[in-house]
Amino acid sequence: MVREDRGGALFLLGTPIGNLEDLSYRAVRILEEADVIACEDTRETLKLLHHLNLRKKLVRYEKHTEEEKKEELLDLVEAGLKVVLVSDAGMPGISDPGEILVREAYRRGLAPVVIPGPSAAVAGLVVSGLPARRFFFQGFLPKGREKERREVLEEVKDIPATLIFYITPHGAEKDLALLREVLGNREAAIARELTKFYEEVRRGTLEELLEGAGEKPLKGEMVLLVEGGRRERTEPSMESQAEAYRRLLGEGMSSRDALRAIAQEWKVSKNRLYEYIMGNKEKE
Repeated sequence: MVREDRGGALFLLGTPIGNLEDLSYRAVRILEEADVIACEDTRETLKLLHHLNLRKKLVRYEKHTEEEKKEELLDLVEAGLKVVLVSDAGMPGISDPGEILVREAYRRGLAPVVIPGPSAAVAGLVVSGLPARRFFFQGFLPKGREKERREVLEEVKDIPATLIFYITPHGAEKDLALLREVLGNREAAIARELTKFYEEVRRGTLEELLEGAGEKPLKGEMVLLVEGGRRERTEPSMESQAEAYRRLLGEGMSSRDALRAIAQEWKVSKNRLYEYIMGNKEKE
């Protein structure tokens, strides 16, 4: 068991991703004992502290101040103070500041203490219905040029594990379209507003999720889970898809349901198949 009654220490503390009841007893105790709390946004951390009826010294520690603040915070630890690092929500260091501070702490011989808490990535994974035995966390795609975003997706497309991305409301449709283009029409799920009142999980192929986003806009904080790659994956020919489509029609299935069934089973685009079928009809 980690000794937490020692002198100075750096704690990495996970905070709720929505529902404040998810804060552990141990996390509450560490926050009560903290001398200094390092946080991304003081307004967000103050909401949590007000909920706990705590008043603490806050130091802003965000992406753009990591390098300049790391020495100051670790000097406090060496002076015998308990410094607690939190992010706005979830675990520090997971798509949030923390990695640089932890690395510098070890360089100084200061072993950080982790106080586990919620993680949107893991919560989204287990509620998605996609395989959770193996997963790869990518986080946010680069905000730069599309070329850079494509390069990232090309790097991860063949990984045989469920892929985890963070997406934002204003970029959701753009991200889904690019993922569909680069990865193919894979099974996927969007978990949004986890642990909050409007929690929702949307499941389907990437194409179906993209269509759904157009019909009902996505809002809030979101995790996108995508079926992992299969190196042996080969997309059936358009004629093979059309043949399966005609067979399902012959069995009494509607055109829309037949297209959907083929897209889901074969991980192909129902729009492309529909265009192919309509194109062949015009030639007849």
